[in-house]
Amino acid sequence: MRTELRIVAGDLRGRKILCTVNPRLRPTPQRVREALFSILGDAVPDRLFFDIFAGTGVVGLEALSRGAKRALFLERDVRSAGDIEKHARAFGVGDRTTLLRTDVYRWAERWQPPAEPINLFLSPPFADLTSRIDEFVRLVALLQGKIATGSVFVIQAEDGFGYEELPDAAAWDVRKYGRNLLLIWVRPAATVEETKA
Repeated sequence: MRTELRIVAGDLRGRKILCTVNPRLRPTPQRVREALFSILGDAVPDRLFFDIFAGTGVVGLEALSRGAKRALFLERDVRSAGDIEKHARAFGVGDRTTLLRTDVYRWAERWQPPAEPINLFLSPPFADLTSRIDEFVRLVALLQGKIATGSVFVIQAEDGFGYEELPDAAAWDVRKYGRNLLLIWVRPAATVEETKA
């Protein structure tokens, strides 16, 4: 089934992304995107934005529209990755876009993050939140441990996702929009004990 997604706000407001919806691809609904960027607010402009398990790329493109310094998209599917590239070029933001066609779990092990705060958005395939949950939780912990103080980490999941299993579970801010969940975690400053370790 073909569907049309629109950029909600910013320089690219109203631009359309056409995509084919299938069981592997679940585009972030407009209402959830609006909520996400309302929550992030001033943390978007001039920051790097990582759209991980990017799918249609609409979230990263929305971040660019709202002033993100650069967006990095990770998408393993060749067709989806090609569509992201095509839209970025058509919207005139190709020069602020990096696209990696790679497995997210392998990428995370080698990734050397920037020293400044960033925004990370993960919208994993539903199967990863069920059949690969242990691996996904390890991925989250790995990324949490790498990003700089003040970085914002957001996971989009669905009703029934056991977010109590996430590392530092009590610190996640959980927001519900219909069957969609946004889980938000901000990297705190290291404690004295951690800096000594």
